[in-house]
Amino acid sequence: MENFENMPRPEIVAVADTVAREKNIDRDDVFVAMEVAIQKAGRTKYGFEHDIRANIDRKTGAINLSRYREVVADDALIENEAAQIPLQQAKAYDKKLKVGDFIIDPQPPIDFGRIAAQTAKQVIMQKVREAERNKQYEEYKEKIGTIINGTVKRIEFGNVVLDIGKTEAVLRRDEIIPREKFKNGDRVRAYVLDVRREVKGPQIFLSRTCPEFMAKLFTQEVPEIYDGVVQIMGVARDAGSKAKIAVRANDKTIDPVGACVGLRGIRVQAIVSELQGEKIDIVPYSEDRAQYIVSALAPAEVTKVVLDEENNRIEVVVAEDQLSLAIGRRGQNVKLASQLLGADIDVLTEEQEQERRSNENKVRTQRFMEALDVDDMIAHLLVAEGFSTVDEIAFVDLSELSEIEGFDEDIAQELQNRAKEFIEKRNKEFAAKSKKLKIDDSLKNVSGLDQDMILTLAEKGVKNIDDLADLAADELIEMLGENVLSETEANEVIMQARQHWFDQDNTENQ
Repeated sequence: MENFENMPRPEIVAVADTVAREKNIDRDDVFVAMEVAIQKAGRTKYGFEHDIRANIDRKTGAINLSRYREVVADDALIENEAAQIPLQQAKAYDKKLKVGDFIIDPQPPIDFGRIAAQTAKQVIMQKVREAERNKQYEEYKEKIGTIINGTVKRIEFGNVVLDIGKTEAVLRRDEIIPREKFKNGDRVRAYVLDVRREVKGPQIFLSRTCPEFMAKLFTQEVPEIYDGVVQIMGVARDAGSKAKIAVRANDKTIDPVGACVGLRGIRVQAIVSELQGEKIDIVPYSEDRAQYIVSALAPAEVTKVVLDEENNRIEVVVAEDQLSLAIGRRGQNVKLASQLLGADIDVLTEEQEQERRSNENKVRTQRFMEALDVDDMIAHLLVAEGFSTVDEIAFVDLSELSEIEGFDEDIAQELQNRAKEFIEKRNKEFAAKSKKLKIDDSLKNVSGLDQDMILTLAEKGVKNIDDLADLAADELIEMLGENVLSETEANEVIMQARQHWFDQDNTENQ
């Protein structure tokens, strides 16, 4: 092996320091870029099949250029004779070498010609740009979830491109508040939604319509929220029109709504102005879900709330003159309240609720009369006690039935026996019809579908889990008939049916 004296090159150190300072990137990144450029020039000189590597001394700037050859097993397939050497031949250089080691041959320093120097310069600039982009990506990635300021630079197809200092950001057309107009030079505040790494540099996407933007504006305007004394529990927006924000105070002596409104409404008014006049309802949050629903539907007055936790539905009853207030213009009030609570809300007048309850009770009463072979009075008593299905009567604790006024233990036992006989008969009929209709067992295991629903679907051609998974929610509702499943329930059934598709995809990907 030859030794080549590598002279100190202080001018290289000076260039690296200058570029790092001007471009505000790491000094080592500049040295790495230079090494890549020198390696490329070295391979141009000695041949691209050679594994030429360069190393620059970070203190002196001295350049070390070496050729690497990997030691491979004697019986291994040599793919590149210039960069690989069998173990037996390598032993001639050093008996201690083993497979996986490298033979390193120092090479004479390169006398850069004009083309080599130009190539080196291009590689260095490319690497410097990459380092700049990486730095920008890391810097702005940390700003996801914050508000930044920018100046309108240009408008492209309705999308607004903002100058945010070191780079540009995009405020897409669908993330701009309706009727909001911008022109070049306007100052704009927006929420950082996402930062993506792309070839031409980091792409920064902003939003002025997302609920998080409003939450951040309140955090900036209300010191109590910034300090954590008042907490934002939820935000729902119809951007540019109306919004609801739920707040609660961790300190009972503080009024969370008053803190957000501010003296003579100065705090909330600043946010309304930023959001182009968007009306904001500030809702006091409550752990009592019913109370929270009443507050969320303000200004409408609610007379009754019925919670269906199992199906995540809420039924709200209002007086006739409060119906339009509760629903709001184009259903806006109830829609925002639903978003805030994360549940479907049905708004009914007192008359509608009474009529609905009456119809439900009639259907249940008729079902009990037919299934249990009882008279109208007994069926009414069961409905009044909250029983809705024959299965509940069959498997409830006997004492609950015997405690009903007018019932004793014998009547309760007889009712339960009749309920069990009915279920047994129904199951036999279901099994026979399933066999005749060739219903797959997979369909029977979908929770949310009872036997009657399964038979109805099978008669209409839905006989297995894949048939069900292919349906849309409105198709399922239409097949089963009105008032059998809500849209939310239908979607849950279909997503459950599709789960095996997702599981299969995951297995294949793994």
